[in-house]
Amino acid sequence: MSWVPILALAALTFGGAVFLLKLPRTVWMLFAAGLLFGLAGYALQGSPGLPSAPASGAVELSAETGELLVQARREFYPEGQLPSRFVVTADAFARRGQFEQSANFLRNAVLENPNDGEAWLALGNVLVEHAEGQLTAAALYAFTQAERVQPGSPAPTYFVGLAFLRARQPEQTRALWSELLARTPEDAPWRPVLAERLARLEALMGISQPTEAAETGQ
Repeated sequence: MSWVPILALAALTFGGAVFLLKLPRTVWMLFAAGLLFGLAGYALQGSPGLPSAPASGAVELSAETGELLVQARREFYPEGQLPSRFVVTADAFARRGQFEQSANFLRNAVLENPNDGEAWLALGNVLVEHAEGQLTAAALYAFTQAERVQPGSPAPTYFVGLAFLRARQPEQTRALWSELLARTPEDAPWRPVLAERLARLEALMGISQPTEAAETGQ
């Protein structure tokens, strides 16, 4: 696949998000990077002409993935801060691997309350899973909206990184998670979890110096 139509599509999508949807300047870089690498990943790995793989075990795997995504998302919110009724229902579908149905409920959630950051975040996650691991423009838009309504929250950047990992682009995941860890306060409750997952990723990539150790000068 030629790079020219890929770059043209990325430019058109970015321009539409900035000028038509009024995307905040603070998330331009995240949106542009995610869009470019997402399209490039599809160009390099996507094979739409190939027949689909056998469905044996796919339902069980999707359900397991959905459960883990819900649990991971909730780690970024206090236990007493419950999600909206739409998100609760959407999570039930996600736990069964029914990501399209989950996305439909989440679209209702953000229509009812465009400032529901957790609903935007959950929508980005299920759209990635519905696209079988591809960081689509729709999923990236949901993540950037979560970033817009929850400034300072680490969750959108973390899950964009997770989406890159799902798309087999661990270098992009490491770059995002490393930057996120560098600007995370020492006393943040999610910092140990992020540091541990980043260290595990670096170990799998064969990188000997964990980011946390480099940060502290040890």
